[in-house]
Amino acid sequence: MAIMSAALPAAPEGGQHRRPIITAAIELTARSGWQAVTMARLAEVVGVSRQTVYNEIGSKAALAEAMVTHELGRFLSVVEAAFARHEDDLVEAIYDAVRAVLELADDNTLLRAIASATHGTASELLPLLTTEAGSLLTQAKAMLTARVAAYDPPFTGEQLGVVIDIVVRTVLSHVMQPSDTPARTADALAWLAARVLGVDATPPLRHR
Repeated sequence: MAIMSAALPAAPEGGQHRRPIITAAIELTARSGWQAVTMARLAEVVGVSRQTVYNEIGSKAALAEAMVTHELGRFLSVVEAAFARHEDDLVEAIYDAVRAVLELADDNTLLRAIASATHGTASELLPLLTTEAGSLLTQAKAMLTARVAAYDPPFTGEQLGVVIDIVVRTVLSHVMQPSDTPARTADALAWLAARVLGVDATPPLRHR
């Protein structure tokens, strides 16, 4: 199965300082809260002028979107890797991808800060992952649809879209509010995928 990297979100244009600025913003948000993030503070941390920060990022709203896009890229990368490891087994690929995403989320400082609503972070950033997550969901679904379609599942394009939408939204809900361990959640979703696909999950519910 060929890996279709075009499904990943394109990196926004920017100079050499864009990524360090975004990384610094994520670390500062996790440590001190979104209110503490200013262009002047970022300029000081990264070691550039405030004008450089504005040139690379733009507004603070654009910075928030850039932070979420940056983290989304990390999550989609682990999904890519999971599917690459299981080119002939869709159920195992789904299990591996879901578990990898949830394990990464569990150790993600920005997500932890948003989900725990500390330092006033959630009030401004949480909508980017919930009510205003349209772009995030679109990118994630596009990439996952391309991966799953390569396995030639027994669905029409519309049916596949329904399945992918359910999986992505379910995983996002577990990212924001886990109800079980990554392994057990991944196991349940892989088992459900197997039932939908009409194949046997081997072993079924291995982490029950």
